[in-house]
Amino acid sequence: MCGPEAFRLSKRTEIPTAPARGRGYAAEVRFFQAASGPAAMSQHSVSGAGALSGIRVLDLTSAVVGPYASKIMADHGADVIKVEAGEGDVIRWIAGPSPTPGMSGKFLHLNRGKRSIVLDLKRAEGREAAMRLVARTDVLLINMRPRAVKRLGLDYEDVARINPRLVYCAMVGFGPGPYRDTPAYDSIIQGGAGVAALAEMATGEPRYVPYVVADRTVGLMALNAVMMALFQRERTGAGQRIEVPMFENMAALVLSEHLYGATFDPPLSPPGDLRLIDPQARPVKTLDGYVCLTTNTDAQAFALMRVMGRPEMQTDPRFCTKQARAAHSSEYFGIRAQEMAKRTTAEWLALLKEADIPAMPYNTLDSLRADPQVRASGLLRAVDHPSEGRMWDLADPTQMSARGEPATRPAPRLGEHGAEILAEAGYAPEEIDALAAAGVLGAAAD
Repeated sequence: MCGPEAFRLSKRTEIPTAPARGRGYAAEVRFFQAASGPAAMSQHSVSGAGALSGIRVLDLTSAVVGPYASKIMADHGADVIKVEAGEGDVIRWIAGPSPTPGMSGKFLHLNRGKRSIVLDLKRAEGREAAMRLVARTDVLLINMRPRAVKRLGLDYEDVARINPRLVYCAMVGFGPGPYRDTPAYDSIIQGGAGVAALAEMATGEPRYVPYVVADRTVGLMALNAVMMALFQRERTGAGQRIEVPMFENMAALVLSEHLYGATFDPPLSPPGDLRLIDPQARPVKTLDGYVCLTTNTDAQAFALMRVMGRPEMQTDPRFCTKQARAAHSSEYFGIRAQEMAKRTTAEWLALLKEADIPAMPYNTLDSLRADPQVRASGLLRAVDHPSEGRMWDLADPTQMSARGEPATRPAPRLGEHGAEILAEAGYAPEEIDALAAAGVLGAAAD
């Protein structure tokens, strides 16, 4: 048996005592104590308080855009309650193999530090439970289509009546307009917002960035908006509704990068930054591999010309200024490629470092994990997950001198904390049992 069927929800017959908020989690956090690298425990201890300690987040999102935003909030001490449907977040199932079905590596990385409850929001009892959670929530994250949100009674107007201090963040595919209720995924947004077209301009074929760049970018935008709304609430005492559309945000990023001379009316050139869409704007081939380098300033470009043995380029009208090199980027890149093919990667890295030219080795997914900077920073940490065993966790690389040490958890099994969460919301044990028996509340199978 494979897929969600192998990870059925079971009726809960024993209701555990709910621990006090922010306490009693030492056993669940113990898996972090096997971490390796200097950043291992400094950011994931059970002592101290993070910047978002005391903030409760009700996360009704799935896939990447919302869970990425709430993962960062959890990393900084927020109590994130992940509300899942019966089969759970789709990323549990479609993002690679795992020792336990429904616990993919990508899910583990995106949902660290959260608690999971399974609620059937199509049932009145499930919606009532969600509203009781909303009443004691600071931030509500949602990424359903507007029509579905309205059908479930989860519009901002509905929840603000219960909790006027709520910061409500809707991550949608599209803002008001003809696409409003169209379903959206990262690849749809990449194609529609012109990201895939940039690849066509550079290579002759449209293709998506093989990384969910729209989801991750818009997730950060949503997080940024939520933080501003929480800051404003500190001044006014009132919450607000935020809407973060994926399409418009990604279109704005692409256009701000590539309107280029078409920024002006009348246009001074076609759209498209020539330095970025040139087919040669890529890692540069050496005698035995590749090197990544960029020379934006005159000082950097002239240093490269000297290192390449082409000092005459410094007085060539095509290359002697930043503007000239931008206008003749294809010729400049061509000469660079020709000269750099004559030495090995190691030789070039040594020469470029000595000349203070921005450069680093080209990494594959395998070599990236062994990169000396990755190792020295403690980015990858060996940890033990309660259900998945030994795994590699990713530390938060951002350093804050007064960050504190927020309590956190391993990524949850589907529905793992349902009874605990409802008990905190005031449900009696017999009420929780009744919801489980009716199939409104799901729990992780043993």
